[in-house]
Amino acid sequence: MLDNILSILIFFPALAAVLGFAIQRDSIRSYGVAVATIEFALSLLLWFMFDANASGMQFMETLPLVPVFGINYILGVDGISVFIIILSTFFTLIGIASLGEIKKVKYMIITLLFLQMTMTGVFAALDAIVFYVFWELSLVPMLYIIGAWGGPLRIYASIKFFLYTFTGSLVMLVGMLFMAYFYYQASGIWTFAILDWYRLVLPENLQLWLFAAFFVGFAIKVPMFPFHTWLPYAHGQAPTIGSVMLAAILLKMGTYAFVRFSLPLFPDASVFYMMPIAVLAIIMIIYTGMVAYAQKDIKQVVAYSSVSHMGVIILGTFALNVEGISGSIFLMLGHGVVAGALFFLVGVIYDRRHTKMMSEFGGLATVMPRYATVFGIMMMASVGLPLTINFVGEFLSFLGFYKQSHILTLLAGTGIIVGAIYMLAAYKKAFFGEVTNEANKNLPDLNKKELFALIPLVIISIWLGVYPKPVLEPINNSVEAIVQLMHDKAITPEAKSRIPNLINDKNSQEGAH
Repeated sequence: MLDNILSILIFFPALAAVLGFAIQRDSIRSYGVAVATIEFALSLLLWFMFDANASGMQFMETLPLVPVFGINYILGVDGISVFIIILSTFFTLIGIASLGEIKKVKYMIITLLFLQMTMTGVFAALDAIVFYVFWELSLVPMLYIIGAWGGPLRIYASIKFFLYTFTGSLVMLVGMLFMAYFYYQASGIWTFAILDWYRLVLPENLQLWLFAAFFVGFAIKVPMFPFHTWLPYAHGQAPTIGSVMLAAILLKMGTYAFVRFSLPLFPDASVFYMMPIAVLAIIMIIYTGMVAYAQKDIKQVVAYSSVSHMGVIILGTFALNVEGISGSIFLMLGHGVVAGALFFLVGVIYDRRHTKMMSEFGGLATVMPRYATVFGIMMMASVGLPLTINFVGEFLSFLGFYKQSHILTLLAGTGIIVGAIYMLAAYKKAFFGEVTNEANKNLPDLNKKELFALIPLVIISIWLGVYPKPVLEPINNSVEAIVQLMHDKAITPEAKSRIPNLINDKNSQEGAH
């Protein structure tokens, strides 16, 4: 069984979702929690068996699908992907366990289990076509969640979400087909295996075009400026669980794909586009932070905050060194935990008051002290307070890019100040002062179900902020292998100088000793 643990992680929730149609409505919550618990336990088993000192792929599985065209079912995980899979199973569990009273709860749970299958598939796939299939399938459950359970503009939001991401994916698919063609030209073999593609060294002009094709699909998914306009609508109209899954996991598909595809496949193009992408990332960090400050809807504050933090992840990714890339991957996890918790918290107050307008609140700290405490902790984690999870990822991301450009890094760092301003301003409006609205005077504090979802997120935010080594070390090992591969494949002198040669660095350090 353990030889096929990745396949089990992918298809167990899908099988359980199909069987879920036969489960009675009264039993579906217990059934969903049981399935999600087993899935989460399997992901923890994956971590337990994972060799943290190894840099390569582990738990690999291979099965021929269309051998004539080199399409195979190939799975594997390394330090970059294993923790994102654990994060996805964890959020599926707490999402199902904390579901409030909603219509058609049975179909929501079934949809979340299907979504779990697609998320695990994306992060475990090592064949480009298999990756693409799971990538596209992930649109369907999220489209259904927004369209069936969303707000008044849910149809517009879901269609905009689908059109943006589907269009970008088609351009990405064209890039994948050309990549397979160029590999065939070089070796006489058709293959979509990503690890085979890693060995292919392309001329710089081809790299530039292929990087651009992949970039469109990944940038829309992140979403990067100026492709970000679908996200506030999606968050604004999605139900709480939809916003949580979108922020915690689905946005990470784009940033993960940059690390898995763009950097190792196109090192010269990554260096060529590094500064333009960094500028877009800085616009994301500062501009969307300012937009967040202008919001009157607390959910939109968190939504634009999410885009701003994704800008830091992009900046770290395109630092093209171990510190930056490791920091960006750690921040993916940190942002998933923190943004997911903040959307949960917004959902809590919305369930009680059926409004997200900050003008309707004020003085909530007096009425709901537990809620105010948890919100305060996660807000501090969001702005990168030292000893919280986001600080580690943001610090490493900025440290990595500081080696490429001092000025751009300092400019991006102002985003931390902007983040503190809009988060503290939102917290002040909602939680401090007198309770002036009669509707707020008797609001119930966090209940056991809500605490079950939020307390683990608070613990993780502080634990990994204080002691990130158990997660950061495996990430670092896998990132070092990718950075060295990039340096070895780089053709231009500019790329060779921008991407560190870790082998030479280690040898020189040993010689100094």
